[in-house]
Amino acid sequence: MADTCGQVLLGSGLTVLSHPLMYIKVLVQVGHEPLRPSIGRNLFGRQVYQLPGLFAYAKHIIKIDGKAGLFNGLAPRLCAGTIGTLVHSRILQRCQDAGKYEVSGTSQKAEEGSLQHVVNETTKEMIARSCATIVTHPFHVITLRCMVQFIGRETKYSGVFDSIVTVYKNEGVLGFFAGLIPRLLGDVLSLWICNMLAHLINTYAIDDSMSHTGEIKNCSQAVTGFFASMLTYPFVLVSNLMAVNDCGLAGGLPPYASTYPTWVDCWRHLSLEGNMSRGNSLFFRKLPVGKTYAIDQKRFF
Repeated sequence: MADTCGQVLLGSGLTVLSHPLMYIKVLVQVGHEPLRPSIGRNLFGRQVYQLPGLFAYAKHIIKIDGKAGLFNGLAPRLCAGTIGTLVHSRILQRCQDAGKYEVSGTSQKAEEGSLQHVVNETTKEMIARSCATIVTHPFHVITLRCMVQFIGRETKYSGVFDSIVTVYKNEGVLGFFAGLIPRLLGDVLSLWICNMLAHLINTYAIDDSMSHTGEIKNCSQAVTGFFASMLTYPFVLVSNLMAVNDCGLAGGLPPYASTYPTWVDCWRHLSLEGNMSRGNSLFFRKLPVGKTYAIDQKRFF
């Protein structure tokens, strides 16, 4: 119990610190570009038009809403983090207990570090993460909509409880789970890619006789986790867009976004436009030639 409380407190602190970053990322994912691009240089020294980065975007938000504006949607996100940590811890513990019970009834046990052991542990983690994601997704939807309100200056989602009532009145129970499927798929794929790649690297690329083997294996886990998150980023983007799709906010309606019947249609549309990585980077954001902005419909080329 003490470990879980510690995880909740640590997670809440990290959530508060990282919230402005997520806020800006979500606005970029939706396609809100309120600032004109500037001339900069790429890695090869060539002049290119670049979209404003993280700090310029943050200054724009502070100019309009003040420093507190950077924390729009923080309350439902804290609720999601706290509940998610508790659910994940409880489900994972039950999976571990069930695994011990099954092992005690048989004479075979997967050797630690073996492929079977990795598969077993990843399966347990997948179940725990999926349950936590499903339970907390309504708060995730509310968080995103509180953020996207910045675009149209709406106040439709003003608090956690009021937002719950608003979503239920307008969309019913299904509104709380908008964008859930691509989010689940992305989480599951990211987890399996990360753990399988880390297992391959630790088994075939790292010699146990090397010094600091434990640190190297932890490093490989972090690297594969980053790689997996990059590969599955399109699922995150599609999930966030579907969470605000046609919800009555300006950021979820044309000209910012098309209305998509399903998340597959959203995926296809983004793929055709070459926007599957939109919002993946908040630095060195190159402006594509011929880019048209929904905010003022002006071409900068």
